[in-house]
Amino acid sequence: MKTESLIFFTKRAFQDMNSNRFLHIVTIITISLSILIVSAFGLFFTNINDIMVSWKKGVKIMAYLHKDVEKIQLPELKQKILSLYGVSEVRFIPKEEALEELKRQMKRQMALFENLKENPLPDVFEIQMIPSTQNWGKIEILAAQVEMFPQVAGVEYGQRWLGRVTGIFNLFKFAGTAMCLVFFMASVFIVANTIRLLFFSRREEFEIMRLVGATDGFIKAPFYIEGILQGILGGVTGILILFVIYVIITSNVDQGISSGFFE
Repeated sequence: MKTESLIFFTKRAFQDMNSNRFLHIVTIITISLSILIVSAFGLFFTNINDIMVSWKKGVKIMAYLHKDVEKIQLPELKQKILSLYGVSEVRFIPKEEALEELKRQMKRQMALFENLKENPLPDVFEIQMIPSTQNWGKIEILAAQVEMFPQVAGVEYGQRWLGRVTGIFNLFKFAGTAMCLVFFMASVFIVANTIRLLFFSRREEFEIMRLVGATDGFIKAPFYIEGILQGILGGVTGILILFVIYVIITSNVDQGISSGFFE
């Protein structure tokens, strides 16, 4: 298509859009909302997925020891744990250190510790995994191997909440993908039907144009350009709205975190 023809068809497309403003505005708003919803879902799931990945990378297996385990057994047990596949680091946390850390975390509830006659916490080994092995299946296998040691009373690695959160995330991801596809198809359907309605409403004009020698390409070109313009305007509007919402949310979150730190 020559530049002169493109300019001519674009002018005709703008004239047609101006003469049917209401219909085109409704179409652009619909496209904007569809793009906004699809983009919001995409942004949400991208951020949640990053959080899930960081959680899984930061997962540590806590091996709680029986109270009757003697200190002399600890170095040997530590070496056995280190020899397991996927283990990068093992740190022993005595129950006294664990209690002090708990008190620091719960300094506003110090009254809870006033009547403690003895330390209720067990000694624990904190087990860090090699990053390449930090997936759900390998974490479960390693935790089961650690729990088999007779000195270990139990293990904890957030299996309940992380498994539940992963399941909920996968469910929302599936539902979100389905909704995005529905809104995308709805946008395409609405644009196509808008152009079809406009074409139908001016069919007599087009018949006259054909009688004087106008080709189908000459008649249809402005409508194709209208569809492209509607898509661009709707897409840009939807992305801008999402950007404004994102900036507002992130600024409020940053302010909340800052105020929480400096209270």
